[in-house]
Amino acid sequence: VQLQASGGGLVQAGGSLRLSCVISGGTFRNYGMGWFRQVPGKEREFVAAISWNGDRTKYADSVKGRFSISRDNAKNSVYLQMNSLKSEDTAVYHCAADRAGWGMRQMEYDYWGQGTLVTVSS
Repeated sequence: VQLQASGGGLVQAGGSLRLSCVISGGTFRNYGMGWFRQVPGKEREFVAAISWNGDRTKYADSVKGRFSISRDNAKNSVYLQMNSLKSEDTAVYHCAADRAGWGMRQMEYDYWGQGTLVTVSS
């Protein structure tokens, strides 16, 4: 199973970006999906997660009301729409697949992508 995240880049504070993650080599609809982010020197932190059929979502408090996670099982893809970006959102964003749920802890995820860098300038 391979995950490939894309869509990162440089954006001004207050702007928006949409991240995408495509999964291959597995049955996408069987996985809960999550987004995590990591700043150098800090631990990877949970951002958002979505259930296998997309009917339930979870968000970190720091992104509630600004970020939205969604998925398209026909395209084997999960998305993270990020609005009202802040400088503290700067990080490498990773998508991950969970065979058993759609948790908030890294240890629950079975497969990881390499990440895409988001830089928010103030």
